[in-house]
Amino acid sequence: MIWKKKNNLVQVAKNNAIPDLVWRFLSLRATDEKVLNKILNPTLSELKDPFVLKNMDKAVSRLITAFHKEEKICIYADFDLDGTSGLAILNVGLKKIGFENVIYYQPKRLAEGYGFHPQAVEDLKNQGVHLIITVDVGITSFAACEKAQELGIDVILTDHHLPIDDTHSAVGEKLPAAYCVVNPNQKNCQSGLEYLCGAGVAFYLLRALKRGFFENSELPKNEWDLKEVLDFFCIGTLTDMVPLVDDNRVLVKHGLLALQQTQKPGLRELLKRLNLADRELTSQDVAIRFAPKLNALSRMESEVLPRDIYLETDSKKAETLVSKMLKNNETRQSLQQSAVELAEKSLRQWTHQDFIFISSREFHRGIIGLIATKIANDTNKPTFIGSEDAEGMIVGSSRLPQGSIGNLVSALSSAEKVLNRFGGHAAAAGFEFSSSRKKELIECLTKYYTELASEPRDLEIEYDTEAALSDLTQINMKWYNFAGPYGVGFPTPIFRFNRVTLKSIKEIKGGHIKMTARDLQSSAVDILYFSPLEKKKALLKPGSQYDILGEIQINYFNRTESTQILIKDFVLSEASGAEKI
Repeated sequence: MIWKKKNNLVQVAKNNAIPDLVWRFLSLRATDEKVLNKILNPTLSELKDPFVLKNMDKAVSRLITAFHKEEKICIYADFDLDGTSGLAILNVGLKKIGFENVIYYQPKRLAEGYGFHPQAVEDLKNQGVHLIITVDVGITSFAACEKAQELGIDVILTDHHLPIDDTHSAVGEKLPAAYCVVNPNQKNCQSGLEYLCGAGVAFYLLRALKRGFFENSELPKNEWDLKEVLDFFCIGTLTDMVPLVDDNRVLVKHGLLALQQTQKPGLRELLKRLNLADRELTSQDVAIRFAPKLNALSRMESEVLPRDIYLETDSKKAETLVSKMLKNNETRQSLQQSAVELAEKSLRQWTHQDFIFISSREFHRGIIGLIATKIANDTNKPTFIGSEDAEGMIVGSSRLPQGSIGNLVSALSSAEKVLNRFGGHAAAAGFEFSSSRKKELIECLTKYYTELASEPRDLEIEYDTEAALSDLTQINMKWYNFAGPYGVGFPTPIFRFNRVTLKSIKEIKGGHIKMTARDLQSSAVDILYFSPLEKKKALLKPGSQYDILGEIQINYFNRTESTQILIKDFVLSEASGAEKI
């Protein structure tokens, strides 16, 4: 592991109102006073006009026609939290604006799989649907859009995933035959909103529609405030890990406050049960503590789904739903822990140096992505994890190590002849094939990674600045949170703490480690180390002194605030001179 300090390329004049701890990392990110002000005080007035999105005018016009004709509308959303958040945004928003005939549909993760499916279109036709709005899905769904066209159903396709390139097309891409496509990542869309997630595109459709109603004298007006769905926007954006820049940053900043103050029974009960209610929320609270519990519902195909908790309006029913959700999450955690242990045992027999492939009948399909993430980050190698079923099929998920360079879709493309289907992103992709062809797949991946001829390299961690435990004061932490939200595009700062002495070490639930430590100034703090490798865990000893890299956060327990560090890496202080900087 290589530790590297970030370079301060542009120095903004010191803002004396900001504590040194916070200024040391903000000065790495703010190129001038204007940028600094946008980081600290993003305002809703900065948002781009929603009509800058290509085809937005056409989508709004079609929805206004549907309103006049009282047509039945279906919101067809992906099953993940991005799609579900967009579903909730449109379901609540359309009804608040005045639409009365609105239903929704999500494919089941395990039974149907990702996508906008032709069979679902037929079923919706039989239910009397005239207009479908897709959320976070559909940009490659040619068959479903053709089926809709055949059945006389219009499709407003909203998505943020990349369209298929087509060099033979005049526009250089292949789009489904939808009534219109609203996607900031389609070619010739000059919106500059390519960072929006699926829920974000849905929110911008709602913004545009509300304006369309306001500007049309023949349509009813109401004072409903779109801020009511910013909590949904916030969850979808943070869990889909899109960049927290420009409009996303503004809306997530305000969305965290909306979620903190939400009166929606399901979300309110979940915050309460996770001890997140009635306090300031951070992006890490949502991404690490809040969202995974919701996401486990669709992973496990529970009887309760995230949308049920989002949309529940009765407090008593919300309590029951959240109880079932937390029980489901315990099952997910148990399955995940057992699967990771099995995968780690299988690693002992794995001989390939450049990648990892493990499959098993014991791996639940809903958690293979979580297993792949854990193994990839532990081994610093591209990892492919497969779940085998009784019919001899393997459904897989692949991940790159955090911070690694590579392209999993390209790797899987090298085995296209073996796979039934595959797709995804450079750092996260899925695949499916017959278990009888496992040897062929491994041979293809071996050939691909051998020809790639990339020498194994240490994973590099960039840290922002050095800090002392004594820097972690209450006022510094309040400023630290105020400088957020943190995420992709505005990463959580990593601090280096030197010569920290461990006072106590204990293992806590889930195989994690909790420690107390002090530094040369005798300041004490709690340190958490999530899912450490056994070989790293063995190096931690009370009384020893370490240099550590970590994130900082406020811990709330029994209405008391304290600061803690989340370890990213550590070395013995005596050995720190030998590390590669």
